[in-house]
Amino acid sequence: MLEKIKSAIERIDQLSKAKPLKVISHYDTDGITSAAIFSRALYRWGKKFTLEIVKGLDENYISGLSDKEVLIFLDLASGSLDYLKKKNTEVFVFDHHEVIQEIPANVFMVNPSLEGKDMLSGAGVSYLFAKTLSSENKDLATLAVIGMVGDLLEKELSKTYDEILGDAECTVKKGLLLYPSTRPLDRALEYSSNPYIPGVTGSHKGVMELLRDANLARNDGRFKALYELSEEEMRSLITAIMLRFAGEDKSEGLVGNIYLVKLFNKLEDAREISALINACSRMNHPDVSLGFCLGNKKSKEEAERIYIEYKQQLMYALKYVEASEKISGSKYLIINAKNNIKDTLIGTVASIISHSPIYSEGTIIVALAYNEDKIKVSARITGKEGRNVREVLNKVVVPIGGEVGGHPNAAGCLISKEHEDIFMEGLKKALEAELIRAQ
Repeated sequence: MLEKIKSAIERIDQLSKAKPLKVISHYDTDGITSAAIFSRALYRWGKKFTLEIVKGLDENYISGLSDKEVLIFLDLASGSLDYLKKKNTEVFVFDHHEVIQEIPANVFMVNPSLEGKDMLSGAGVSYLFAKTLSSENKDLATLAVIGMVGDLLEKELSKTYDEILGDAECTVKKGLLLYPSTRPLDRALEYSSNPYIPGVTGSHKGVMELLRDANLARNDGRFKALYELSEEEMRSLITAIMLRFAGEDKSEGLVGNIYLVKLFNKLEDAREISALINACSRMNHPDVSLGFCLGNKKSKEEAERIYIEYKQQLMYALKYVEASEKISGSKYLIINAKNNIKDTLIGTVASIISHSPIYSEGTIIVALAYNEDKIKVSARITGKEGRNVREVLNKVVVPIGGEVGGHPNAAGCLISKEHEDIFMEGLKKALEAELIRAQ
């Protein structure tokens, strides 16, 4: 893949002398960190460019892009190749999503899934581009780590990511996947939404009871942060949390690597930073999250304010889901939130629920929310093994008109509101049929 990156650098260098560059990136954590890495690398390279952050791509948006610019897509576009082939300009796609369409002649694609190489996030691909361009860009490795964590690729580290972690001078510690691991435990537990701990999340009383059960007390007036716990204290805390899930052993989904990175001269939990970046974009402020990634102090202050508001809305959304009527079957759960949850939050809600130890391995979580005349659909699978949710959605969506993007374990789409009943009926049939086939 590095040879392809080198070829891309040569071609972009040549083309940029005749046409301006337009960079388009996705608005989630992986997309924002990709944009920050790539734009900083282009700036240091002396290239003139414009940058746009988008929620997604459709035919109308792509057809409206100027053919007088070289188009560079980050962390998206692998599912939009049929639209891109109609463009009368050169297109570069630096992505990691599955490619199911034929790559057009005008598209130069750098995608590890095509190379049979280590799976990388979009930010990982952008970092390899930046590092290949100049060793000066090694200082962008921290953003690649945050993008990796944001795209949930931190559980199975590859050789490439080992190198990126080394460049980032990242500290890795095994423990409970509760973030932020750098804040006092009582605060981290009370505001924890991923994992969502029954009777503890959102309850100060529940937090105090949990810490008492775990034999964890204040030291010098404060509770330790998660990363400061000894192995014995960590085991005790995990045991106390597991008891909140009726004693069922769900530790595999709750325990893993904690990634500590330096940002704004402060030790931070990469998962917390990933959540903050994602929150800004979900609250329609991708400019703030981008500024944060690029080291702007004013953006940092604004991002922290937005993050607090986001967590409040997310807590409301989770409580709504907990109390609302849901459609459930064997190995699946459907949540139709309609106007009760923002469409920009529904994917996060689905992800949080999919990581809850309440649901067994392989359960498909599908969550829906209204977006004006559209419906945003997000599908996730619990655990590591199970059905391909992108294929399940694809079978339902294609017949009614629409495109599905994402991965086998996390996918989404937009459908028209007028197709809501047809979609719901088709979805239930597809989930039941897939279950029968899987058995």
